[in-house]
Amino acid sequence: MSDVLRNYVAGKWTDATGTDFLPVRSPATGETIALVPCSSPTDVGVAARAGEVAFREWSRVPCVERVEPLFRLKGLLESAADDLARSVTVECGKTLSESLGEVRRGIENVANACGMPSLMQGTVSEDIARGIDEFMIRQPLGVVAAITPFNFPAMIPLWFLPYAVATGNCFLLKPSERTPMASQRLMALIVDAGFPPGAVQLVNGDRRTAEAIVDHPAVRAVSFVGTTAVAKAVYSRATSLGKRAQCQGGAKNPAVIMPDADPSLTVRNLADSAFGCAGQRCLAVSVAVVVDENNAMVDALAEVASTRRVGNGLDPDTEMGPVITDESRRRIEASVERALADGAKPLVDGRGCRVPDHEGGFFTAPTILSDVATDGDLARTEVFGPVLALMRAGGLDDAIRIVNGRRYGNQASIYTSDGAAARRFRVEASAGNIGVNVGVAAPMAFFPFSGWNDSFMGDLHGQGAHAVEFYTQTKVVVERWGAPR
Repeated sequence: MSDVLRNYVAGKWTDATGTDFLPVRSPATGETIALVPCSSPTDVGVAARAGEVAFREWSRVPCVERVEPLFRLKGLLESAADDLARSVTVECGKTLSESLGEVRRGIENVANACGMPSLMQGTVSEDIARGIDEFMIRQPLGVVAAITPFNFPAMIPLWFLPYAVATGNCFLLKPSERTPMASQRLMALIVDAGFPPGAVQLVNGDRRTAEAIVDHPAVRAVSFVGTTAVAKAVYSRATSLGKRAQCQGGAKNPAVIMPDADPSLTVRNLADSAFGCAGQRCLAVSVAVVVDENNAMVDALAEVASTRRVGNGLDPDTEMGPVITDESRRRIEASVERALADGAKPLVDGRGCRVPDHEGGFFTAPTILSDVATDGDLARTEVFGPVLALMRAGGLDDAIRIVNGRRYGNQASIYTSDGAAARRFRVEASAGNIGVNVGVAAPMAFFPFSGWNDSFMGDLHGQGAHAVEFYTQTKVVVERWGAPR
């Protein structure tokens, strides 16, 4: 019998009242490893009201005291990093090194939010008129929520949680029903860190649970990461109710390879970006735009892809794990089949991958397709798998045109030894995260995660100063004491 996961509400581990349960399957074996409850609107309401009650006290705790549990949480996360990473690998499929890197990036956000006493400082102007001073302060919103995806179950909740609670809000997390187990471990550490009841809560569930969270009147702001279609739906639903929303959507990230690119760095870096985490990350390069003829580099890239070791992420020899579900595997391979039917050429075909002793796993190997049409389905649709599409460009002008001719704008990269070309690309490429000789331009915790176009709905992104602004509202006070002199 698989374990049934629980919610964490009002300082207690509780059973959901919903009667539906979904299986959590190991991507490496296909086995059911847990059951996740579909929490009802009643469950959401209990958590939201508990957050409202906790907010009255938590928002009045001095900021220097609010960050004390975050300092403790950072230490607990450091100590539990290996265990948490293993949990991510078991339910998500990525390699242990990738999972540990994910945990480390989450810890960076906790550390950054510990500086909130400085980050949320206001401004003062003395004597705006005779005897009158004016100042701006930041105050928390109330109960805020995050609906997070399957692909980074330890890191992405920590894009939001530390900043939300450090600014004085009460935080409600709804993790992906596909990978909810890391959040169970994360919440246990939060309990040990000493947050008061209601300050941080966890409600498991599916789409219906997420909708109940967005709709609840006590929830003042919503953070979401997922597909563009769902991001738009969440953003529309939340803003129509007068709530703040930041919704990260999908991506189709291009990388331009200039003739003067360093061959060794480019091939290694591009392969890690395209096939790391089995291509299931919103900053994975999925389109390589090769400027002029560079067949030697393309051949080297194909060699790296064809020899990448695919297997169980718990195996230290594995270089790429499975994708999240069998449905995902079939969808990815169907995208490859359509591209081939449209005229693309298979340099490396990863379909039909089999891993010994893991016949039930959801494996597909790295795939590279050449001669992909710039206006074709594969060039414009997010595959979210280990598939790299190769296109040709006649020069930098043509390459930038291809880069900007898509609806997404999460990341764009260029590989070059020419500083002028790199600078022009940085200025003109229509994307919120730019990589120069970097295939995964993931911002550090003190910078915002800046998606553009259909990759992001909202004004303020996760992480850094944007997170502080998103989770606070400004109040301006004009003050006079006594008669002017």
